[in-house]
Amino acid sequence: MLTILGFAMIATFLVLIMLKKMSPIAALVLIPALFCVFVGKGAQLGDYVIEGVGNLAPTAAMLMFAIVYFGLMIDVGLFDPIVRGILKFCKADPLRIVIGTAVLAAIVSLDGDGSTTFMITVSAMYPLYKRLKMSLVVMTGVAATANGVMNTLPWGGPTARAATALKLDAGDIFVPMIPALAVGLLFVFVLAYFLGLRERKRLGVLSLDEVLEQEKIVQDEQEQETETAVLVGAGASGGSGKVRLTKATGAGTGSDAAGSEDEGDDSDDIRLQGLDPDRPTLRPKLYWFNALLTVALLTAMIMEWLPIPVLFILGAALALTVNFPHIPDQKARLAAHADNVLNVSGMVFAAAVFTGVLQGTGMVDSMAKWIVDGIPTGMGPHMALVTGFLSLPLTYFMSNDGFYFGVLPVLAEAGAAHGVSPLEIARASLVGQPLHMSSPLVPAVYVLVGMAKVEFGDHTRFVVKWAAITSLVILGSGILFGII
Repeated sequence: MLTILGFAMIATFLVLIMLKKMSPIAALVLIPALFCVFVGKGAQLGDYVIEGVGNLAPTAAMLMFAIVYFGLMIDVGLFDPIVRGILKFCKADPLRIVIGTAVLAAIVSLDGDGSTTFMITVSAMYPLYKRLKMSLVVMTGVAATANGVMNTLPWGGPTARAATALKLDAGDIFVPMIPALAVGLLFVFVLAYFLGLRERKRLGVLSLDEVLEQEKIVQDEQEQETETAVLVGAGASGGSGKVRLTKATGAGTGSDAAGSEDEGDDSDDIRLQGLDPDRPTLRPKLYWFNALLTVALLTAMIMEWLPIPVLFILGAALALTVNFPHIPDQKARLAAHADNVLNVSGMVFAAAVFTGVLQGTGMVDSMAKWIVDGIPTGMGPHMALVTGFLSLPLTYFMSNDGFYFGVLPVLAEAGAAHGVSPLEIARASLVGQPLHMSSPLVPAVYVLVGMAKVEFGDHTRFVVKWAAITSLVILGSGILFGII
């Protein structure tokens, strides 16, 4: 019964958010609460939620202050040279921009933290996508898939978990997998090429100057129409007539089949001001201070000098104080990024309810046992292949901790009984990571969709198929190379 209810809860959540019948935050809270009652453990709901919130509280704190930090870096112009450099290289060509997104996400993923990768990638690329009216789900999908491949780095998490669970050396697991992972990353770049080609066909190729000139023309036309309408209204006799104001629209409004981003007026979005060289928040004299601070912060994170939440709390406080020494300016900057902070942190705490109920009621354990028990006996000699296939749904529907510490040892034991090396099992367990990075149980994905202003359901519909194919490409490459 727990198995059925577990799968039903996850399926209900995914269906409702993809059909946009509920917001992700509401679905993450209400659906597990309802199923907790169905399981007959409604009285323990409070304990499950508190435990889940306690487990994710450090992550939420890290995300809150990381968003503030990188938001401040956008405000002061740290990423402007990156945006201009990418734009210069891409020449405002949607094809090159999508490929650039994949390359940037892969490079930044070297730090081993998905949240940081998404914040930097979205910070740099979001203004380009919005100005050129490109599909934002293409950006989130490509970034998530590229990060998923790179998430297999020994310091990224999954490889270390597999090594710990099976008492193996992380290097012995990862190094032989490099050729297969390289093929997977190459597939992501090829995918980015074809998605970019589709965007190019839809939008064409423009220079940034042409895009901004179009926006200037539209703005002038709107102002002229408004002035004309006001004059006509003022000159109308009797004062009883109503004046109807018309609003001009820009070119390139075609929508991607997978995209749902708002193509309306985004002039108030502070991130679009990243292309404005005259915005008042720029701090050119402090550019190298901010650059060094960011490098030091990322270095400290990689070297694990302090816990990541502590590093971002200190970094955000220092960046805010140095760049905006006056209290009113500090309040204005915090208010400017409050929307992103509330959206992402709220999603993380809501996800804590979901994971708390899944784990507390025992549904995760029951689901994993049912799947493992369902493996035919004759598949024993092929347990590495089975592990690779199972890693896709299992790492999507449960946390990495649940899979690597709860399921993987059982799979490895079953494989060992048929002469399959634990190293092969461990390597095969990594192939599902491209899909895992878009799981509703991964806090980093909420940073990605929140900062990109993309509905989680739209991102899920778009990315799942591509991420699953990427995982299968890695698995097939591992088999072809004799790694798995």
